[in-house]
Amino acid sequence: MDVQKLAAQALRLVPRQLGESPQSVEPMPGLVLLRHHRRTAFEASIYEPVFCLIVQGRKETTLGGHTVGSAAGECLLVSHDLPVISRITQAPYLSLLLDIELATLRGLYEELADTAFDSTHARALQVHEADEPLLEALGRYLALAGSQTDAKVLGPLILKEIHYRLLTAPFGAMLRRLIRIDSHESAIARAIAHIRRDFRAPIAIAELAQKVGMSPASFHKHFKEITASTPLQYQKELRLLQARRLLSTGGASVSSAAFEVGYESPSQFSREYTRRFGVPPSKDAGDSRQHE
Repeated sequence: MDVQKLAAQALRLVPRQLGESPQSVEPMPGLVLLRHHRRTAFEASIYEPVFCLIVQGRKETTLGGHTVGSAAGECLLVSHDLPVISRITQAPYLSLLLDIELATLRGLYEELADTAFDSTHARALQVHEADEPLLEALGRYLALAGSQTDAKVLGPLILKEIHYRLLTAPFGAMLRRLIRIDSHESAIARAIAHIRRDFRAPIAIAELAQKVGMSPASFHKHFKEITASTPLQYQKELRLLQARRLLSTGGASVSSAAFEVGYESPSQFSREYTRRFGVPPSKDAGDSRQHE
């Protein structure tokens, strides 16, 4: 199967609509079809472990100071929860987003324990061309959407195959490191989960490093290598993204949003928010109220 055939197959599962609003459809468990009719502005977000195959259009994704482009036939693989900036640069745009299930990967790793893999150049965010076996597996998974019984019986088997293709692919090196419980990559994933659970609380680096079994120096080094940020910068990103969501709903003032996400000073919050998003929080709060 080539990417054009996969795109046609996916489009049949996206309902026709009037207007050009983005569309998001989940035809199979863990698999989302995302369609944009227009290019988009930069949007900051946290990418959780995900596989993204572009079948139409192009997008750009920036992690730290490194920007990667991906076009039709290319896939983006993310192994950790990463703070990124992304935008659609060519439309119409259609992508397949598949959640990475770490439990499935760990089960496969046990079966592949004696297999030699190249784990050099492992990155938490990778772009690579999708090969034919991966496209075929995705096509078969999408095809199950027409039968509830087939999806229930065959879906988990094909989903396992897709994870196997990702785990054994040249660009799957970081996944192979991540699922080893004794690896630095696994320790950083646990640290990230801890920060995300309580991003409002102050971070004690030495204590967090000890919790995941690393020295403070090693923890800081590997955290920066994987996320392109320090733990404190990562926490700030979480706080600002959550504040933006609070303000965009129209239910919070600037001060209440600042306190809600863990800031003690609304003025510091406003400075960092403006530096991060290019507009003051008062503007985002005002814009949301105008649309109510």
